[in-house]
Amino acid sequence: MIQISESAQTHFRKLIEREALPGLGVRLSAVAAGTARADVRLEFTEPVDLNGDEWAVDCEGFTLWLEAASVNYLDGAQIDYEVQATGGQLQIRAPRIKGETPGESASVVERVHWLVEHEINPQLAQHGGHVAVQEVTGEGVVVLRFGGGCHGCGMADVTLKQGIEKTLLEKVPGVTAVRDATDHDTGAAPYIAREAGPGPAA
Repeated sequence: MIQISESAQTHFRKLIEREALPGLGVRLSAVAAGTARADVRLEFTEPVDLNGDEWAVDCEGFTLWLEAASVNYLDGAQIDYEVQATGGQLQIRAPRIKGETPGESASVVERVHWLVEHEINPQLAQHGGHVAVQEVTGEGVVVLRFGGGCHGCGMADVTLKQGIEKTLLEKVPGVTAVRDATDHDTGAAPYIAREAGPGPAA
């Protein structure tokens, strides 16, 4: 479960006492859990603002509330408060927040989603783009939709064939091909504009 150091509990308790609100506690949740963008959100909360399904961790003088949907991702998290000469620094380590690499028994679908979220999309994000998995067929064909700067980009075909498809074929046994289901003519802000096709014959 969650480990919260005595120094962190003291830090929170002082802040809570300063607010002087009955029942005020600390709520911990995972944002974008299971993805490469995952992060921890920590906020002070009153009982009236709770959803009602949070897990309660009794601390010295207050309660730490864990968002129910985040429990698995925050299991093993450590919260510490390090006192320094210039003040203090709160440190939160959540080793499982980005999820765990699918094991050998994982399905092709699980492996594809993992790879897209943790390897492919972080690379595409450098150009303001991303892909979403629309479907993985029974024949192992992965159907993707491009978004952001990749939607309508003139290099989308190259990215698909030389980048995404190559990665998925190499790293996910069972994937046979990758297809693009994006209507690139509707891209609003492509990273590289596509060339216009030839006009009608005179």
